[in-house]
Amino acid sequence: MSLLQSIPLAVAQAALLLALSPLFTGVSRMMRARMHSRRGPGVLQDYRDIAKLFRRQDVAPGQAGLAFRLAPAVQLSAMLMLAMALPALTRHSPAGALADLITFVYLFGLARFVFSLSGVDSGSAFAGIGAGRELTLGILVEPTMMLSLLVVALIEGSTNLGAIATGMSGSYLQSPAAIALALAAFAFAVFIEMGKLPFDLAEAEQELQEGPLTEYSGPSLALLKLGLALKKVVLAQFMLGVFLPLGAADSLEAGALLAAAAWLPLKLLAVFLIAAVIENSMARGRFLLTARVTWVGFGLAALSFVFYLTGL
Repeated sequence: MSLLQSIPLAVAQAALLLALSPLFTGVSRMMRARMHSRRGPGVLQDYRDIAKLFRRQDVAPGQAGLAFRLAPAVQLSAMLMLAMALPALTRHSPAGALADLITFVYLFGLARFVFSLSGVDSGSAFAGIGAGRELTLGILVEPTMMLSLLVVALIEGSTNLGAIATGMSGSYLQSPAAIALALAAFAFAVFIEMGKLPFDLAEAEQELQEGPLTEYSGPSLALLKLGLALKKVVLAQFMLGVFLPLGAADSLEAGALLAAAAWLPLKLLAVFLIAAVIENSMARGRFLLTARVTWVGFGLAALSFVFYLTGL
């Protein structure tokens, strides 16, 4: 793939995922309302909310510092870079310089760190508590993600996402048990990162995961909401692109890319619907007990690594 081909494809892919992000968060809200026997907002409500926020005044606390003001742009920029590097429309990454597992881990870590730091930098005790809980979830979830990705990287002999996706499309006979468990562990981590029960509460999301949003308003809040929505879509596509590279184009022909672009929303919709059904079928739990639940995902990832070592 030449540079002239890869850059427009990467930008178009990131723009498509960004445009779809509010739609899928709206689908999650609609599914929650339906399963709670409520009418709830429409699936396009998030688009209206973001458009309204862009027209509002941007107000910041007087004690807020540079981290608070830069966090929305950094959060959204990091997610857009990840969206450009994903194997989404094709099985190869259109942004090869970013398409490395180590780069992905660092960019996710950067986005989480800046998002949490903005809560502390706002001067609000409430936002600071939310920032601490965000970092706690990161500590609990990121080892599971990294270990499950390490397994597939070892199986394919590369940390490049495009190489892994291409290899996974024909390598399920290689260590199938290890790949299946790695997929289950990574899906578990994605479920947590999407802010689902029992790791978040629909009626109190400011308290649990999105506490740093408390002091934001106007365009800054709109950018953060876009960044957080895009993060969910990026993680879902990350799982699909690496572990289930189905429907992606094998070439850069216009017909193949259009077919892949048509399949992409349907695959993401399936992931968000499954996550919504699982979330709304679970009972609430205390946040302090989430550490015990996350051991399930880490156990699956560790077991997949053992299976890889034994060749299963």
